[in-house]
Amino acid sequence: MSETLSDPRSVLLHASDNVIVAVDSIPPGATVRGITAKARIHKGHKMATAPIAEGAPVLKFGQVIGFASKLIEPGDWVHEQNVAVHDFARDYKFAEGARQELILPVEQQATFQGFRRANGKFGTRNYVAIMTSVNCSATAARFIAKEVERSGILDQFPNVDGVIPLVHGTGCAMDTHGEGYEVLKRTQWGYAANPNMAAVLMVGLGCEAFQIGKWKEAYGIVESDAFRSMVIQDMGGTRKTIEAGVQAVLDMLPLANKSVRETVPASELMLALQCGGSDGYSGITANPALGSAVDLLVKHGGTAILSETPEIYGAEHLLTYRAADKAVGEKLVDLIHWWEDYAARNGGEMNNNPSPGNKAGGLTTILEKSLGAAAKGGTTTLRGVYHYAEPVSAKGFVFMDTPGYDPVAATGQVAGGANVLCFTTGRGSAYGCKPTPSIKLATNTDMFKRMSEDMDINCGDVLDGVSIEQKGQEIFDLILATASGQKTKSEDLGYGDAEFVPWQLGATM
Repeated sequence: MSETLSDPRSVLLHASDNVIVAVDSIPPGATVRGITAKARIHKGHKMATAPIAEGAPVLKFGQVIGFASKLIEPGDWVHEQNVAVHDFARDYKFAEGARQELILPVEQQATFQGFRRANGKFGTRNYVAIMTSVNCSATAARFIAKEVERSGILDQFPNVDGVIPLVHGTGCAMDTHGEGYEVLKRTQWGYAANPNMAAVLMVGLGCEAFQIGKWKEAYGIVESDAFRSMVIQDMGGTRKTIEAGVQAVLDMLPLANKSVRETVPASELMLALQCGGSDGYSGITANPALGSAVDLLVKHGGTAILSETPEIYGAEHLLTYRAADKAVGEKLVDLIHWWEDYAARNGGEMNNNPSPGNKAGGLTTILEKSLGAAAKGGTTTLRGVYHYAEPVSAKGFVFMDTPGYDPVAATGQVAGGANVLCFTTGRGSAYGCKPTPSIKLATNTDMFKRMSEDMDINCGDVLDGVSIEQKGQEIFDLILATASGQKTKSEDLGYGDAEFVPWQLGATM
């Protein structure tokens, strides 16, 4: 079957760009926008539309995504073989684009059906969690959850979404006065206090660095019908701990089941924004469409959390420009400098971030990836910058410092209070996030069809003429439906138990 040499579709994203993005695969010799392709340009990849001298910037989105490592001629495939990254000056224009958004009155805001908590917050799910202070108690926590599930008793509590073991790989052999300990401490508290939790059982070993007693003291946690803790060494071993743990969960279930959904304004939603397995379409379809949904959420009084600091590197000037004030913008830049130093200390560089899958999908540099990733944050004013797993208190669009690794990043956001999550992907990331439901947004139609059991929305039709605004409304509507109890594809598949991954910082001794 012969390939067509005429009219393969492409996208020019900004008038100043010197590359276009292939929507259809462009075979060698095909003419696109009056330019003959000199090599095959795969879907999502870039073709030069003008000569780019060695050392000159390569422009996409009207922004620098890298520099030509050798002369690039019109029609050339633009990718790793002819693009390099080096540092360059960016004008941060702190707060010059800040503005006061129009927030709808409560009576005009969209609504969802949520669970009211004692602290006045609202959940979108109603879980009982078994958490662990240390990896040494992880098996006991899993056995407790398995025994409860095997008993079949959950059928008697229809308002409870499940009993989940949230275990992790750290908690000991760490500096109890160090940054890593503090991060784990507030991550654990953030999950225990997340509004999607109805009740929590914390299980420890007893001799670990992360002592449950000290953690409870730090946050003023007291034993109650909604919070219990136990220590394996004090209980007399694994079997006795499992028996006591199962009974504790059984005692909690009636209370959790008393929670019922009620009508709540969208201002009570806190949306985590994630992208993983990105491709050349991510910054064109799903990410800007999610950004449009974020703008709607902000208009309705809600909060959205952008994160993954290594994946806004090179795009941070777009966020500092719309920071609420200079202090907010400077806090973000300080985080960028920390990450530059962190990468250097560990023998890496910021451009190590694009994965092989990202590159196969058309992304060449971290600058290109970041410019697309930042689009998830929409266009409203940046109201705050938070450290990993800090409680998010601001309304509107905010940023949280996290790694780019999706499970670690999302764990920080959920610890910060996120009660719903949207996750864009071009390659097909398999992911879920208990206790917070994860809505999966496909960047291209081919992948959506191939992985339709994992993807909730196809954003690839933006390339076929659906507007970003239309797609943003579709996403916003699904956020509300999901917050009201409609299950996501990842929930149907059972994802979420293994995706609690606190960020490990500092030396493991």
